Amino acid sequence: IGAFLFLAFKKKIPVNLKNPDLEIFCEINKNYYLFYFEKITGLYGLPSGVSGRVLSLISGGFDSPVASWKMMRRGALVDFVHFHSYPYTKKESYENVKKIIEVLNQYQYTSKAFFVPFVDIQKEISLKVDSKLKVIFYRRFMLKIAEKIAEKNNVKALITGDSLAQVASQTIENIYAISQAVQIPILRPLIGDNKEETIELSKKIGTYELSSMPYDDCCSLFMPSHPETKAKLNFVLEEEKKLDVVAMINNTLKNIGLIEFNL
Repeated sequence: IGAFLFLAFKKKIPVNLKNPDLEIFCEINKNYYLFYFEKITGLYGLPSGVSGRVLSLISGGFDSPVASWKMMRRGALVDFVHFHSYPYTKKESYENVKKIIEVLNQYQYTSKAFFVPFVDIQKEISLKVDSKLKVIFYRRFMLKIAEKIAEKNNVKALITGDSLAQVASQTIENIYAISQAVQIPILRPLIGDNKEETIELSKKIGTYELSSMPYDDCCSLFMPSHPETKAKLNFVLEEEKKLDVVAMINNTLKNIGLIEFNL
């Protein structure tokens, strides 16, 4: 190629490898040559699916969509589970999450999304457990249900959008008490990120506008006025005895909706 260019310019332009006026990149394929003058940086990462299948607990906020995208970039094929409290929260919130998944799906081309009605579990928790632990139990039940979905769909890990100490449920003590609800690995790609970093990434990947919409999610329903920030696992387990955990999960699993997204 170098010889061809040298001759094309009638030997008038010498080769300068240290300080060229023009650098030409060339890719050689089986059927063609591709020349270009500028490299455009992509997102790096690994091909979709090479790192196995994971299940993301996704909401309409900034964090979980960005966490999902980060795992896609590492080659994980991401499916989604969304917990909603319709009709106690607006249907627009539910629809907004579907739009976010459609954006994320552009990075891997196909995904499944499980939509879980959660309000009955929230009511049961609100009636029977210590008020300040309600969010802890919401999260524990979300993980328990997500683990059941994962088992049925050959999924090896869950994803959450947790960032350490960002909200009450994400203190190290509460993360520990919540995580003990399941055996499946839980991946937290944003655990050390600041909110500003997450928001900037949401702009880059295309979820920012949708995540900015002022819709309530299920965890904003039946919120305690003073949530626990340093839950003790033994106390959480004692409170959990007040609930028929197996029946609550099984009844919820019967009513899960499934949507498949494909480009």
